[in-house]
Amino acid sequence: MSSIFVFDAYGTLLDVHAAIGRYRSEAGPEADRLSEIWRTKQLEYSWTLTLAGRYVEFWTLTQRALDYALARVPSVDKALRGKLLDAYFTLDAYADARATLRTLKARGHRTAILSNGSPDMLQGAVNAARIKEDLDAVLSIDVLKMFKPRPEVYALVTDRFGCRPGDVTFVSSNRWDVMGAVAFGFHACWINRSKMPDEYPDFAPRQVLRDLTALTNGA
Repeated sequence: MSSIFVFDAYGTLLDVHAAIGRYRSEAGPEADRLSEIWRTKQLEYSWTLTLAGRYVEFWTLTQRALDYALARVPSVDKALRGKLLDAYFTLDAYADARATLRTLKARGHRTAILSNGSPDMLQGAVNAARIKEDLDAVLSIDVLKMFKPRPEVYALVTDRFGCRPGDVTFVSSNRWDVMGAVAFGFHACWINRSKMPDEYPDFAPRQVLRDLTALTNGA
């Protein structure tokens, strides 16, 4: 029986630390710290704006978060800013992303992305990762002007596919995103690549997997 598999993009299919990875030698010994701050602030801005009932597109938040990270980590040359942003626009996909999507499609399942990313960001990322043909839909929160984990965001999936929440398997490496998906009624898989401790015990995922490859077992 076919199902609908919906993936978060950044951190799940796309490696958010790949941008700094391309310029690690130029960034220096605090490259990883810079990348962590960049990602943390990017998400923080999306949450605080949504709570305040305001919206700024994700690409702008990505730039602002990088500016903050560069200010916090002055050992990294600010001249790298342009290179890092260009790299983020075409992030590397995880090694298991394309194969997993192709396997699911070959088995008759429908696949989609649901992301905070702005449409231009997602188009650039999907093209760079060469996964466009393996997706039935690429859904951006930009149409709603609010970010995950608002329930209205997850409803974009049920509206697009004309389905019930229980027909959807939602896949994310972000535990807070999994929480939002479970609260909406999706079956959720948490891709815990970094072996992080669990949280949100009232909103448990159906599966906790080490990588995307494990998702195709039995699918």
